[in-house]
Amino acid sequence: MPQEPAPPDPYRTAGVDVEKGARLVARIAALARATRRPGADALIGGFGGVFDLAALGLRDPLLVAASDGVGTKLLLARRAGRLFELGIDLVAMCVNDVLVHGAEPLFFLDYYATGRLELEPAERLIAGMVEGCRLAGCALLGGETAEMPGVYGQDGFDLAGFALGAVERERLLPRPARPGDVLLALAASGPHANGFSLIRRLLGEKGLDVADPAPFAPDRRLADVLLAPTRIYVRSLLGAVGHKGVRALAHITGGGLVENLPRVLPRGCVARIELESYALAPLFRWLAEEAGLDARGLARTFNCGIGMVVVVAPEHAAEVAELLSGAGERVWRLGSLLDGDGPPRVELVGAEEAWGLPASRC
Repeated sequence: MPQEPAPPDPYRTAGVDVEKGARLVARIAALARATRRPGADALIGGFGGVFDLAALGLRDPLLVAASDGVGTKLLLARRAGRLFELGIDLVAMCVNDVLVHGAEPLFFLDYYATGRLELEPAERLIAGMVEGCRLAGCALLGGETAEMPGVYGQDGFDLAGFALGAVERERLLPRPARPGDVLLALAASGPHANGFSLIRRLLGEKGLDVADPAPFAPDRRLADVLLAPTRIYVRSLLGAVGHKGVRALAHITGGGLVENLPRVLPRGCVARIELESYALAPLFRWLAEEAGLDARGLARTFNCGIGMVVVVAPEHAAEVAELLSGAGERVWRLGSLLDGDGPPRVELVGAEEAWGLPASRC
């Protein structure tokens, strides 16, 4: 007798394909094995990931945790098909925050929620996370993939990342900074993953698509300039954070230079940023002009080409700069700390001369 066709799966007809999710887990497992490191075998598929802290050989360890996302950059990345790069972004935003405290990132987990699970895009995204973990030296220890029709449109998705690191108590950052300390800047790869709600608004107002030539660099597409993945500073900075001259690190993310640098400074410190110390990239000048931003507004919204700031004792500044340069970073003296009163703050110097922008319209 002919076999009766299998009845339809009610859960699949409701929009959730459990079998497809299981296939994705199998693909992720193969990718994740490339991120094995001491303390983690990077095996995926259990209810939780296990990390062996004893494998680190730390005497008095502290754990440092961070969580972040990629904001509305994911909308442009999806439109441009840059999901691999977006996976790197997700890892970078988390591990760079862990690094700010002097900690070595140990493992990373992700949360990926979508309206309809498609294997190929999801695998490209996770392959980017694997690459980010490889660059950061941490294990992809696990994560969660959620198919949520009704919460997201069929092509919609969102991301969150979680990283855990460890540091010896005596090496925990920040250490107390003081007037006279030097600010070293480490170059960013682009806008990283901040300010994209404003970027998207400007593109819409100008009728521009990410596939179009950049108005400020006609030989490059907007996607190439805007969607370069966030730089991961772990390997270059881990060798420097134990240096006795390093006082603090500031990851320049949402809030830009103006909001992030004071987070690692004590009361009574003024961070004097000398804008003539470097050339503002054409992208940021274009954003300022199109959005009507003065220098302070630009530096509060975007990283302005700086991904990390290192606060260093003046007698060690040249040595630390050479160390970072030798590790592959583009590094320069950005300014210094001055004596002040009240909460820590940022002072921008040379806006008109260096950037061609007023310092503030307020």
